[in-house]
Amino acid sequence: MMEKFDVVIIGGGPIGIACGLEAQKKGLSYIILEKGPIVNSLFNYPANMQFFSSSERLEIDEIPFISKEAKPKRDEALEYYRRIVTSNKLNIHLFEKVTNVEKQPDSFVVITNKKEYVGTNVIVATGFYDIPNTLNVPGEDLEKVSHYYNNPHYYAGQKVVVVGASNSAIDAALECWRKGAEVTLVVRGPEIGQRVKYWVRPDIINRIEEGSIKAYFNSTVKAIYPESIEINTEGNTISIPNDFVLALTGYKPNFNFLEKLGINISDDSKRLPEYDQETMETNIKNLYLAGVICGGMETHKWFIENSRIHAKMIVANILKKKAKN
Repeated sequence: MMEKFDVVIIGGGPIGIACGLEAQKKGLSYIILEKGPIVNSLFNYPANMQFFSSSERLEIDEIPFISKEAKPKRDEALEYYRRIVTSNKLNIHLFEKVTNVEKQPDSFVVITNKKEYVGTNVIVATGFYDIPNTLNVPGEDLEKVSHYYNNPHYYAGQKVVVVGASNSAIDAALECWRKGAEVTLVVRGPEIGQRVKYWVRPDIINRIEEGSIKAYFNSTVKAIYPESIEINTEGNTISIPNDFVLALTGYKPNFNFLEKLGINISDDSKRLPEYDQETMETNIKNLYLAGVICGGMETHKWFIENSRIHAKMIVANILKKKAKN
């Protein structure tokens, strides 16, 4: 017999955990389903990553987050969210991937790679870190190309091309250069992104100006080869000797999954999912969105610090409905 819950939460990141905490506080039965370890997306962030937000802005449910510096590192965040899960004995199933959600007249059947669950309500809090924005160029499938970056030690003494100008790309470029890599930046726009962390942006600009890191602006990748990379820059095509390519051009939500659930998504480039901004309920009754997934392709719009409130909004709406029945 399938277990039944008031709320099934898909995604065990910070916002999924916040939803579980709020459901538990309000007496709702719930389960959090996470396809990897606790806060899987944060676990896959670069080892040395430092948050843009200060620690108090990453707190959930007013549980203090104490870090060594004002802006915590990845490992401190992993420890913070892990302790919340364990100390509050949250009902979370790890390494259990949701493969399908079937809508029933008054509930949902949530199917995973291990079991099936029935939920009166479903919250999708899956983030956007799993699907990279691809370059769509020949050679992108070569082993030397990665859309994720972890540790600069791997690239020491190598010729590395970093594609992108966001925080992840700039962090990777600086860290790899400091570990002895020969780093080249390929940037689509005319300058380093304005949303790069304010204490990092002057650093990369200075490294470029002094010639330590070569940067090609208004440039795109044309093709990737085993020992080189070809780029279009300022109307010319040039070839650069190369060992590794870090294509850090951003990520996107799993739109196929959202559409499979029946959630309406805008036809424009923003690809915004439809939801009520006061309740977070989508166009599918009792199906909610929480966290960064609400921004569609505008992945810079929602962060932990401004989407933690989603948990309270959703649970309040669920309780309101429950009181009427």
